[in-house]
Amino acid sequence: METNKAEAARLERIEDCISFVAGKAAQQVTRRARELLAPFGVTPAQYAVLKVLAETGGLSGAELGQRMVLDSASITGVVDRLEALGLAERRADPTDRRAQQIFASARTGELLAPMDAAMDRLNAEAAAVLGGEDGAFLQRLRQLGDQKMWKEHV
Repeated sequence: METNKAEAARLERIEDCISFVAGKAAQQVTRRARELLAPFGVTPAQYAVLKVLAETGGLSGAELGQRMVLDSASITGVVDRLEALGLAERRADPTDRRAQQIFASARTGELLAPMDAAMDRLNAEAAAVLGGEDGAFLQRLRQLGDQKMWKEHV
C-alpha cells in the first residue's frame, strides 16, 4: 500500500511542480512590477534598494548586501545604476575613509511615495488574483524563501 501512495505522489505534469509554479508566479509578479515602476525609470531590485536606503538613512555596501541578501557584485551594479540616475549617492564613511556609505538622494525622496503607491497597487492586484488580502499567505511565502526554514525541514 505504501508503494501506491508514493507512486500516486509522483509528479506527472511539470505544471504540478512547485519549482515550475513558483517560477511562473515570480515571472508574472516581476513583469507587473517592472510595468508599474517603468514610469520612474527603476527596476524592482533598484526600488527595493532605494526603499531600504530611505528606511535606514544609509548603509555600507556590505550592510546593504546583507539586508537585500545579494552578493557584493550585484549590489555594486544596482548602486552604480542608481547613482547614474541621480537616485543614490556614495559618501566616504566618516569613521573609515577606505569605506563608503550609500544613501538615497533627495530626488529619491520625491519619487518614493509614488513608487510606493505603485507597489501597493501590485500587492493589491496580487491579492485580488489570490482571492483577497491574506497576510498568512505572505507569511508562508516568506517561510518558503527562508533558507533557515529549509534547513529545519529538509
